[in-house]
Amino acid sequence: MAKLLGLDFGTGGIRLGVFDLDTRRVLGECEEQYDTVYPRPGWAEQSPLDWWQALGRASRALMRDLGNPEIAGICAATTASTVVACRKDGTPLRPAILWMDCRAAEEAERSGRSANPVMAYSGGANASEWLISKAMWLAGHEPDVYAGADVICECLDYINFMLTGRWVGSRMNATCKWNYDSVRKRFPAELYAEFGVEGLESKLPPEIFAVGAAVDHVSAAAAEHLGLVNRPILSQGGVDAHIGMVASGTMKPGEMLMIGGTSIVQLFQLDHQRPMDGFWGPYPHALIDDHWLVEAGQVSAGSILTWFEKTLFELDADGRVALREKAAAIPVGGTGLLTLDYFMGNRTPYRDPLLRGAVIGLSLGHDRASLYRSAIESIALASANVLKRVAELDVPVNRIVSSGGYAKNRLWLQATVDAIGMPVEVLRDANYTIIGTAASAAAGSGLVPDLFAAAEAVRQETTVIEPDASANAAYRQLLDDYIETTELLTPLSRRLATSQLKG
Repeated sequence: MAKLLGLDFGTGGIRLGVFDLDTRRVLGECEEQYDTVYPRPGWAEQSPLDWWQALGRASRALMRDLGNPEIAGICAATTASTVVACRKDGTPLRPAILWMDCRAAEEAERSGRSANPVMAYSGGANASEWLISKAMWLAGHEPDVYAGADVICECLDYINFMLTGRWVGSRMNATCKWNYDSVRKRFPAELYAEFGVEGLESKLPPEIFAVGAAVDHVSAAAAEHLGLVNRPILSQGGVDAHIGMVASGTMKPGEMLMIGGTSIVQLFQLDHQRPMDGFWGPYPHALIDDHWLVEAGQVSAGSILTWFEKTLFELDADGRVALREKAAAIPVGGTGLLTLDYFMGNRTPYRDPLLRGAVIGLSLGHDRASLYRSAIESIALASANVLKRVAELDVPVNRIVSSGGYAKNRLWLQATVDAIGMPVEVLRDANYTIIGTAASAAAGSGLVPDLFAAAEAVRQETTVIEPDASANAAYRQLLDDYIETTELLTPLSRRLATSQLKG
């Protein structure tokens, strides 16, 4: 039986699983946490060494639990745009700048002034989250770190280096986050110079591999660190959510993958290039040759609910369950509150890192359940707003497949389905990223011919969640208020956020 090891580096920790290709089952999973530090409002950082140590602990424990099986292939997926500045030997020069960190808002805005044609692949401007914007920030604010860095890369590249000793980049991440020209297969050195990071191309991982391509055997030292009895082939991975498109079989035009967790990502592909105002992309060849990947999403989602449950309300597990039950008893729009979900900016459709969260309509009669219910509705409305913009651009969406943390929060999941007004197929019991990395590992190890065959080889059963018609009607009315309030508060929100980032 061919066994594959999939690695999923999320915001809060590493999850990994062993997938059996013959039975299409995950044989076992393990998880280890690592810390995030928030030095200032809008900033978020992690230690790359924590990622590696957490991976070792989790993998050794899982291998012991499964009786030390031989692994045919391994693949990692990570949060996108978590940026590392390090020496060539992997020694970090500073903490990694986490994907959600929005300190590079000014640099991202400056990127939108470029007329370089490669910028069309990212909708005309970069996001503050992306590696390029963060590299620009490092060059301007920490020039010694930037100059001293032999390598500027993402979490994925760092992990792959630690696994193999080779600095390689994913075509997906490079195309979507580094302004890599995947049509001409080159780094745009002239664009980097225009952005004030001349020579950045010499610091980026020099070899670019497509998702599912074989990179190299895991090194002997890495195999020992992971508790492996052999040295499997490492296949190239990519962005955690995007790799889920392989697992969910949503790689064809007309299909969408929506993953709800700390953030929400909506992903779909086109069969040709076309303008996608308000979205990120379309990116050529990012996942599959001759397809154009489009990315949308919400920066803050589950993180908002966690903030309410744990940080603001300080609830234990039983308290969180009680809060959700009480909030579920409130009808859609029944709180009289309107919450905006832009706690760490907006990714789609406003592409504005300086938007901030708000709660409108508060009175002394509101309680925790009211606030929580309104927060749930806000996140659901943000998803509906993305789908609204997709429809306005005449892009067909005939099928939505979803997974992620909100599969464990029925209130949030049903609110999202009701708000968008479409049936959603949900994978409840497995991690799409782990299954997607297993599929990519199968392709790189030669067990299947390509990613489409890999998607079929790992296919899982789903449960269909239907929207409630009356709830959808209420959400449509709330969406108008949500959009209007966003437009009214944007100038003030941007002023406040700019003050925070400069404070």
